[in-house]
Amino acid sequence: MCDLDNIREDNAMKQKLSKWPLLLATASVMGCLLSGCAWQLGADTTGTTIIRPTKGKELIDLKKARDQGAITEDEYQAQRKNIMEQ
Repeated sequence: MCDLDNIREDNAMKQKLSKWPLLLATASVMGCLLSGCAWQLGADTTGTTIIRPTKGKELIDLKKARDQGAITEDEYQAQRKNIMEQ
């Protein structure tokens, strides 16, 4: 009987131990999934896109500003140079 009890105890221990790899794998997968969610919670998800005008549009706007007296000729020339060098 003693050998039979030992065999039963061994089988019970093996069954308990055989569940650990599955438990660890499940916990790892859940951890990865939840950490991805945590990163998303703090992320800016507005999808903001900065649209930069073309050089032509910038030059047209700059000329309008000069023609309307909003900027001086020197400011116009300096800004025009900056735009052209971009």
